[in-house]
Amino acid sequence: MRTLLLCVILLTSCAETPIPSKETKNTPNPSWFSDEADARNVAVEWISGDSGSFNMPEIIGGGGAVLDYDKDGDMDIYIAQGGSLATAGQASNVLLRNDGERFTDVSALSGADDGAYGMGVATGDYNNDGFVDIYVTNVGENVLLKNNGDGTFEDVTTAAGVDDDGWGASTAFADFDQDGDLDLYVINYLNWNYELELTCYNEKGLQDYCSPTNYMAPARDTLYQNNGDGTFSDVSERAGLGTRFGTGLGVLCQDYTGDGLIDIFVANDGMPDQLWFNKGDFTFVDVAPLRGCALDDEGIAKAGMGVTTDDFDFDGDFDIIVCNLTGESDSLYRNDGEFFTDVTARHGIRTATRHTTRFGLGLVDFDNDGYLDLFEANGRVQQIGSPYGNDPFAEPNHLLKGDASGWTLIEDEAVKAIHTSRGAVFADFNNDGKMDVYVINRDAPSQLLINVQENQNEYVLLSVLNSNGAPALGAIVRCKVGDKIVTKSVQTAYSYLTANDPRVHVGLGQETQLKDVTVEWVNGETTEFGDLEGGMHVLQQP
Repeated sequence: MRTLLLCVILLTSCAETPIPSKETKNTPNPSWFSDEADARNVAVEWISGDSGSFNMPEIIGGGGAVLDYDKDGDMDIYIAQGGSLATAGQASNVLLRNDGERFTDVSALSGADDGAYGMGVATGDYNNDGFVDIYVTNVGENVLLKNNGDGTFEDVTTAAGVDDDGWGASTAFADFDQDGDLDLYVINYLNWNYELELTCYNEKGLQDYCSPTNYMAPARDTLYQNNGDGTFSDVSERAGLGTRFGTGLGVLCQDYTGDGLIDIFVANDGMPDQLWFNKGDFTFVDVAPLRGCALDDEGIAKAGMGVTTDDFDFDGDFDIIVCNLTGESDSLYRNDGEFFTDVTARHGIRTATRHTTRFGLGLVDFDNDGYLDLFEANGRVQQIGSPYGNDPFAEPNHLLKGDASGWTLIEDEAVKAIHTSRGAVFADFNNDGKMDVYVINRDAPSQLLINVQENQNEYVLLSVLNSNGAPALGAIVRCKVGDKIVTKSVQTAYSYLTANDPRVHVGLGQETQLKDVTVEWVNGETTEFGDLEGGMHVLQQP
């Protein structure tokens, strides 16, 4: 989100560029998606509280999550609502229970309707009772909601010791010390105060939202170690996070070095990205500069927002893509073992997406052909460029089809609906084996993009569970699809301010099964599951 905007202190800027005409692949096929938000009762508006004062958090949110909180086999939706920064209690978080054809708003009945100014969400079973819990980052004190297993949640923030009171952004549960319980990583964006907000101007001389560089106040992230008794300890300084501060927005928790330990990648806004290497003793060191993923191939620190990770080149390790501000291309970092290589220009992404400001994103095989497609949720951060309508920040979203050579921008009317989009949540909401997208929009109804592809490609959807029956976050699934080696992670923390479907989805194309399926659990043990036919399966840790 880095722009060289004008503030009362800074006097130069560069404009956001309107989207020019560009080559797209106009296919004769029907649309990939249909927006069913109204029909399914999930068209929730993320309320920014925009009062004309241009308070920075208003343009950053909002986020949300999917989780099967009631263990009925389908994905429910949770939205971290905004509201007013000046007056608390004007908006509450929303929990929508998936009842099949429609969703039911159970926010108040569930007790999950926190009223703070919400940003991001993490999901995971932190207390090993088999039920998925919710952690919400706020502008101010964060909230931990314990799932009671009876359809209700309990605020245990203070008792658990996770009441970080900064400006939280993306967050993630992960077992960093391989002890069987989930630790917690919290990104803090800026050291910001409502009472001390700056007054900034854009290149047209109009008051507008500031760039993060105007504040010169990057924040330190927070790392909580799970004590195994329902409480956490703040180990941020001891873990080494105090060595580098940043303007973090997106987070990934994954083993990027191949040593079996979960590392942390943080996308920073206008500052070098960080890759916190897990040293195995609950200390971390930032190796992003050494491994080539701190800057792009031109040595530039971009405005990192959303992030996602997968093995797009089928070589057995996890690659990273970071989306950025208009005028900046995305950054596709290919994991080459000891280092990352920026291969954005080689795969069709550099010119296709750089004319919008991108936030939520996912590498997902929407057409089940065996290759990852790319979805990006877009929206400006300043009132610059030609507007698309009454909302000066609104932009169309992106859908790119993937194949063996890279990605191609394609047209889809449901995707192109113009809003100021932020969080994009990826899940199979109707359990048909085709991945869908829930897009959270600033001051506009959200979209539920149901996948309506009519191809005959097969799929596998795996619920990979730990011994307690909860998603086994951090486990690695390895298998063969035809002549390709497929490597997938059980992960929820990717995109932007979101927690996604923890089930592992694999498009089979014209194949009919996964072969030689193994799961590497976080504790280092491996279980072999043999061959699996297309469809839905449950793989549980012994």
